Amino acid sequence: MRYDLAKSGNGLTYEIRNIVNVAKLLEQHGVEICYENIGDPVAKGEIIPDWMKETIADLVKSNNMTFAYCPTKGDYDVREFLAERTNARGGVQITKDDIIFFNGLGDAIARAYSSIRVDARVMLPEPTYSTHLLAEVLHASFPPNTYRMNPYNNWAPDLNELEKKVESHKSIVGILVINPDNPTGYVHTEDDLRRIVNMAKEHDLMLIFDEIYLNMVYNGKKTIALSDIIGDVPGIAMKGISKEFPWPGARCGWMEVYNADKDEAFSRFVNAILNQKMAEVCSTTLPQMSIPHIMNHAMYTTYLNERLKHYEKLSNIAYNMLKDCPYIVVNRSNGAFYMSVVFNEAVLNKNQKLHIPIKEVRDIVDKMCEDKMSHDKRFVYYLLGATGICVVPLTSFFTSIPGFRMTLLEKNVEKFEQTVKTIKEKIVEYVESGSC
Repeated sequence: MRYDLAKSGNGLTYEIRNIVNVAKLLEQHGVEICYENIGDPVAKGEIIPDWMKETIADLVKSNNMTFAYCPTKGDYDVREFLAERTNARGGVQITKDDIIFFNGLGDAIARAYSSIRVDARVMLPEPTYSTHLLAEVLHASFPPNTYRMNPYNNWAPDLNELEKKVESHKSIVGILVINPDNPTGYVHTEDDLRRIVNMAKEHDLMLIFDEIYLNMVYNGKKTIALSDIIGDVPGIAMKGISKEFPWPGARCGWMEVYNADKDEAFSRFVNAILNQKMAEVCSTTLPQMSIPHIMNHAMYTTYLNERLKHYEKLSNIAYNMLKDCPYIVVNRSNGAFYMSVVFNEAVLNKNQKLHIPIKEVRDIVDKMCEDKMSHDKRFVYYLLGATGICVVPLTSFFTSIPGFRMTLLEKNVEKFEQTVKTIKEKIVEYVESGSC
């Protein structure tokens, strides 16, 4: 090429998928991989029930429009259905025109942040889900502004810190809440959510609530939707079917826009998102059109509840097995299907290793870990090489707190117990393998 045409990166990587490249390399040398890195229920063995498959198949057979373009915002009837579901909750009232479909929430997230002025910022939780982090940082080309989720308080958000930063950083235009939280599995309380809404109202901010896991809460916890409490504050709720149905390969998510008519600046922001959407014509049609048929199916609630019972069971297995493990802090997950484990302060260093029996694998991991990397990423690579267990370093979710995130998706309970047992043993072995 006549000159270097690639846009410079921001130094951040999507470690949830990047570590798969390492895992695939180690597989070539005989390591059997247990993928605990990504939240794909189907890939982890979730069996899609026959009634759901038949519902989608019948829709394809009976309706040629499932093969067609749909309106830019999404199918009219589906948006009407979703608006009615939100309105039935008794909070803010919306119409189908307040709903915009995207090719998965990743698409929605990217378009939302890219429609914000470069000198305007959104407060993110820390740690935060990588897609939000990368999109927000990419739009501004500066490190993110964050408020801490506290692992020493069950991952509850530090709302005092949030309020201080909102007051002092005049470039802040919005607050992101992920509820239930990814990567921590924390379920936000109604009191805290109402406080965040009041904060936004007081400081003239918008709210972005990622509610992809809103209907996936267990262990007796309860939470509340943004639409129930937002009042007249401008905001967006992000929702989808990838985790709940689950149908991640459908790439089907949507925004519900609240109170765009009450704030001119917010209305322009929403229009900027929609203008981007128009450039690609529309989102995938079939997954949209399946939503009313599946959500209204007599088996839907029962099926979802059965899955939640399984996640609850694995949540408690992991918590009970790890809570007494030295060197770490672990909190019980109560929503979504993730658990984040934190290493105690100063227990990790660059001298620690795990025994890797296959020489070729040991050489690969040793070589990779010669490079400067976070201590928890180093642990994750050695864990992968030594055991085949693939988790994600917590620092890849933009936090200085070292740890790792694992999923609660394994269908074989005995295999999951063995995986957690192995992780526990390897934490001790790794920490005690080297001294500062």
